[in-house]
Amino acid sequence: MRLTNFDMDALRTFATGIDLGSFTRAAARLGRSTSAVSAQLKKLEDQAGARLVEKVGRGLVPTPNGELLLSYARRILALNDEAVEALRGADLHGWVRLGLQEDFGAALLPRVLGRFARSHPKVQIEGRIGRNSELISKISSGELDLAIAWAGDEILPFARHVADVPMCWLGADNGETFATVAGSGDTVALAALEAPCLFRTIACDSLDRQGRSWRLSFASPGLAGLGAAVSAGLGITVRTPIGLPAGVKVLEAEAHGLPVLPGIGLQLLRGSENIGRTGEYLASILLEALQEILPAGSDVGSSVGPKGPGGRA
Repeated sequence: MRLTNFDMDALRTFATGIDLGSFTRAAARLGRSTSAVSAQLKKLEDQAGARLVEKVGRGLVPTPNGELLLSYARRILALNDEAVEALRGADLHGWVRLGLQEDFGAALLPRVLGRFARSHPKVQIEGRIGRNSELISKISSGELDLAIAWAGDEILPFARHVADVPMCWLGADNGETFATVAGSGDTVALAALEAPCLFRTIACDSLDRQGRSWRLSFASPGLAGLGAAVSAGLGITVRTPIGLPAGVKVLEAEAHGLPVLPGIGLQLLRGSENIGRTGEYLASILLEALQEILPAGSDVGSSVGPKGPGGRA
């Protein structure tokens, strides 16, 4: 029996399109034309001998065969990428101290650090999950080599802009939030992280400029508590669409009479100009992974857009 070898580029296009919810966005993300993406999808269906996607409404969703292949595709691509990383950095060794915003912990820890550790067992990674003020302080004092943080008013010498990420209002996905504590025209119940916090300040300033009354209904030291409060309907909050907790959904600002929010800059911080070959390699992998998980509407690689005040995010 003749074996079929799936085309790796076609598998990546297929998985990216499903993950982004759009093959048009996949084309932009992968740097290909929409016609090339269509051709790759057709080639993959020919190799699979089955339809992989079907049109539902204005979009494409995987068929049962597509869902089956998608599961394999993700594992194949992950193993391929891990093999490439291992070969490119076969002699990497040393110590890297990395800080991540809470928003990115769940997405980047398994996607990047687990794979990196398996590929480069001689490299020791010291990881820290924290808020902006802590990460910036430790980068400034030399206690961290790399950090992923939101851009505030701080001017850091070795910061690299990654993207402008859309901010959004978040509420309980059961639809009870506005009916109970933040009805149209009523005082908005606002849940937020403890001050100082970039997103909290932006939320308050945006509501003040709109002339909308608000009250702080819940304050939390971390994202876990904030997510629980929002999902319970105690209030609404402002974050990005990255890493949404269970029971929380994005609220359309105009539909709920809320102010439209600006974007927020995301940056890769370095503790010094020279972080070594191992640090540089980890930084490049982080940047690639960030582009994969950034939500639609993120302005990748442009100059920093509107900023909020500095502080904890």
